[in-house]
Amino acid sequence: MSLFIGIDISAKSFDLVVRKQNKPSKPKCFEQSVDGHQRCLKMLKKLKPTLIVMEATGVYYLDLAIMLYKANLPIAVINPASFKRFAELMLTQSKTDSIDAALLAEFAQRMEPRLWVAPTSQCIDLKDLGRQKQRLTSDKVRAKNRLHAFQFKRATHTVLVQDMLESIEHYEKRIALLTDAALEIIHQDDTLSRQFQSLVSAKGIGQTSAIAILAEFSILSKDMKAKQVSRYAGFDVKLSQSGTSVNGASRISKAGNAYLRAALFYVCYVGSPT
Repeated sequence: MSLFIGIDISAKSFDLVVRKQNKPSKPKCFEQSVDGHQRCLKMLKKLKPTLIVMEATGVYYLDLAIMLYKANLPIAVINPASFKRFAELMLTQSKTDSIDAALLAEFAQRMEPRLWVAPTSQCIDLKDLGRQKQRLTSDKVRAKNRLHAFQFKRATHTVLVQDMLESIEHYEKRIALLTDAALEIIHQDDTLSRQFQSLVSAKGIGQTSAIAILAEFSILSKDMKAKQVSRYAGFDVKLSQSGTSVNGASRISKAGNAYLRAALFYVCYVGSPT
């Protein structure tokens, strides 16, 4: 008999619902802790589910997902945007953790998403370093813009200008530290090193962009096709057409990974002919 499991993740706990014979069970709540994860794992091993589905909710899903993957349980980690659309199609009006867990179990049964493959610890570290590097780079750009505004205004107190200069210098030191850590991970892995060299050999891709792109691509399933990667990055085209009266402009969906999209967009901008 097929059993489908939906797990709704939050920061301090997660709810689990078993779907059997098209009916959801009462939700079970577990703590987001080592003990909570172990109790959940023990229960799932006994149930032997057909498929377990959870959302990629920030960082909160990762430890549990990796534990279930290592236990050889069939697990799928889905894009929250996909689940949101599914909930809309099911005309769900309320939103609670238990309702979401039941809907995730139904998603598992109806949509049959692909099984998730856990990335290596090195790839996870590289992803975290790459994303933090992008965040700090954005903060540095904002600091430079504020500095420009302060310097443009004649009446700005010198302390404000000095403070912004020191902030920018601090950001640059932190970015350099993260860059060195990311490069160390890349050069210690033959596959990552070859991919990195291939990236930097392309027009418009330097060290910074290569780290950002590789940090996101390294955690993806190796059997993903080009169209799937495009959707993952949010570069797939969103049409707005209906009959003869609606013919809106086509735009990219922007529904995927914002970090990967930002890195690739900058590369396209720099590498495009002027």
